[in-house]
Amino acid sequence: MEKQNEQVYTVDRVEDHLAVCQNGAGENVHVELSRLPDGTCEGSILRLGADGVWVLDAAAEEQTRARVRGKLNRLFGRK
Repeated sequence: MEKQNEQVYTVDRVEDHLAVCQNGAGENVHVELSRLPDGTCEGSILRLGADGVWVLDAAAEEQTRARVRGKLNRLFGRK
């Protein structure tokens, strides 16, 4: 659940010491990896609070991965 003044981003890719994060509107921001939580990688879902702190949202990430996995399975006829 998204809290007021909280922004949600997905890590699109990691380039050197920067993570390229994309919001729901498709806008990209570049963030120093040192500012992000340990374990952040491509596909991670992050929440940026009004206090400027980035937090991993593991539950949302797993839901997204499961949804994509299901779509790929249907596309390629796998069970």
